[in-house]
Amino acid sequence: MLIPLVIMFVWVLRWKKKVKKQIGDEELVNALTTDYSAKNYNYKFLAVAIALLLCILGAANLRTPKAGTTGNRSGVDVMVALDVSNSMLAQDVKPNRLERAKQVLNKITDKMGNNRMGIVVFAGQAFLQMPLTTDIAAAKLYISNASPDAVPTQGTVIGDALTLCNASLDTKEKKYKAIILISDGEDQDEKAEQTLQILQDNGVIVHTIGIGSPEGAPIFDPVLNDYKKDETGNTVVSKLNEKDLQMIAAKTGGEYHLFANADDAANQVIASLDQMEKKQIGGTGVRVYDSFFQWFLLAAVILLLLETIIPERKMKWFSWGK
Repeated sequence: MLIPLVIMFVWVLRWKKKVKKQIGDEELVNALTTDYSAKNYNYKFLAVAIALLLCILGAANLRTPKAGTTGNRSGVDVMVALDVSNSMLAQDVKPNRLERAKQVLNKITDKMGNNRMGIVVFAGQAFLQMPLTTDIAAAKLYISNASPDAVPTQGTVIGDALTLCNASLDTKEKKYKAIILISDGEDQDEKAEQTLQILQDNGVIVHTIGIGSPEGAPIFDPVLNDYKKDETGNTVVSKLNEKDLQMIAAKTGGEYHLFANADDAANQVIASLDQMEKKQIGGTGVRVYDSFFQWFLLAAVILLLLETIIPERKMKWFSWGK
């Protein structure tokens, strides 16, 4: 950007000299333009050129890391298994189980700190929505979009979800790994217990959060605008299965938490994660920097203002030379 500007400036200077010769006698032209200051004109160009350079440096965002933010951070890898089956639309927890689960998950995400986080959604199938990352904004985007529509097959295959979470973690390590399972526990997967043994062997701790009530509630179908019914026409009632969720947590050394409110559930899970042994997560932490772009832009603005007040004519109170 500076090179074309310098070339243009040199061309203008040569053009001025050429025009000056074409006008007439050089001494006469000099006498008629005695108030013109070529030096001031050069100063004006220099101010613009330096201001442009400062803007370029400002756009480069020169910065230094703050003390204590090296990017090497201690934490654990956490996969979240979020149940998005139709039973999570039951309204025994207002407005429904899924919305409350997402609320808890958002609060957990805010408190995740140095830990890395990934997301798996499941119903009749399990899908990896987000691999391990420290990107909180991305995590919240995936959480907000979670719905039964994200999984084409309905049901609740907790075992498949846990298997996919395990595959998304570092299989070479036998610690520093956790899964947060958020579900109503209506499991229809006979492989769940076999999966738990694999998780236990790999050192994966599963913390579970039960969403719903033992009494249960009917499942509202927004498409039919009515409650779901079975083949005989009776309204289907979905109940929280605490027993299985407690068993999953116990077999892997984790803890079961019954949802009461979002803050308590999030705090309890984060407290459980904080008690785990941490590993160094090099280069994945978010560095905190001191940026200096504002000083470059301030100097550029000052120079541009100065350029506007530098006259091209010689003035006794503003004479910078002949």
